[in-house]
Amino acid sequence: MTMMSHLNGDNAHRRYIPSGMPEGRQGTPYNTAFGILSALAILMIVAGHSGYDILSVGSLFPYYSFHVPLFMFISGYFYRSEEEETPLLYLKKKARRLLLPYFVWNAVYGVLAWTLRAFGGFFMGEAVSLKTLFVTPFLNGYQFIYNFAAWFVPVLFIVELMNLCMRLILKKIHLCNEWLILVCSLAVGVCVVQLAIEGRVWGLYKTPGRILFLYPCFQMGQFYRKKLESRDTLGNVPYFFIVIGVQILLHLCCNGLAYSSVWCTGFANGPLIPYVTAVSGIAFWLRVSKALAPLCEEKRSGEAAHNPAGGFLLYLGRNTYAVMMHHIMAFMLVKAVLAGIAAHTGYLADFDFVRFYADIDYYYLVKGSEAFQMVYLAAGVGLPLLIQRGLDRLLPAVRRLFSGAGLPGRP
Repeated sequence: MTMMSHLNGDNAHRRYIPSGMPEGRQGTPYNTAFGILSALAILMIVAGHSGYDILSVGSLFPYYSFHVPLFMFISGYFYRSEEEETPLLYLKKKARRLLLPYFVWNAVYGVLAWTLRAFGGFFMGEAVSLKTLFVTPFLNGYQFIYNFAAWFVPVLFIVELMNLCMRLILKKIHLCNEWLILVCSLAVGVCVVQLAIEGRVWGLYKTPGRILFLYPCFQMGQFYRKKLESRDTLGNVPYFFIVIGVQILLHLCCNGLAYSSVWCTGFANGPLIPYVTAVSGIAFWLRVSKALAPLCEEKRSGEAAHNPAGGFLLYLGRNTYAVMMHHIMAFMLVKAVLAGIAAHTGYLADFDFVRFYADIDYYYLVKGSEAFQMVYLAAGVGLPLLIQRGLDRLLPAVRRLFSGAGLPGRP
């Protein structure tokens, strides 16, 4: 899905987070509100993939009506016009932060999928090839299944590339106006949705379809930062009254609000409503994040900084890439434990082994309890963060080892 690095300077390579994260250039303060927003967005992605509606506000804001556009909005917010002064350097930076870790993990999951098919009895994932390693990620991102949620990463890179090229051209002809960019990109997105409704976005057409559908959401982030953020001063009570009121009207007047960004399907209410629900969902959670920001900001005591209230949320907001990449495999590990219990004990007799081996969307709930979904959510967030934590410790040590080995006079 977003699915983005907000660390800078020497630490930029340490956390593989899609662009558009809360911390910008070196020396700029950490944007706590957008850090929280990033954390909430990835929680919705993880919960949505396991069917857990814990953050849907009583189904008022269905995840699939806005959560992928939310990640594009965040990315667009952190784009800076200064990047246009060194476009090749900007693209190199984006490729290093987005594509390099993606291709590394894609190869890992390709080998894992092959191993599970060859020796584990599983039936998921395509064969490892140059196409599935380097081409299919840009076509759909579902090549090895266990990392399918990371389909968002190549899409984000292409959107970043398109945005840069468009702005360079518009600046050259003196038409780089945020209103013009937003309106034109929305017009293209609306046309894509209409074509999808008519059944014309199919097969390989889904690849440009998802990109052009999400492209306006990236521009919304830039538009908000430049044109709306300074005017976003309405009090919380009237603000939430308006946003929730609009959302209730959407539910009353529409035939379901959810749709699929990756497959460009499920648009049941015409070409405009998907963008209306994207705006309303983003508006709601953006204000929630801003309300929570004062509680989560780092408190400084002498040289030390601590934020007991928001430490986990901010850490999660810094590491959304890891969660995006690994949470489906974390779900599989939970299901593997349940499968082992079912196979070797008298418990969980209704566990479906056929679906376990063949269907990535099979989620077993112990005793049918919806509360067990919290186990999937905790694993989907916790295990990827542990992986990232390990990499944060391991990679600097490896770099020091190799840099030390290359120094003259050292063994």
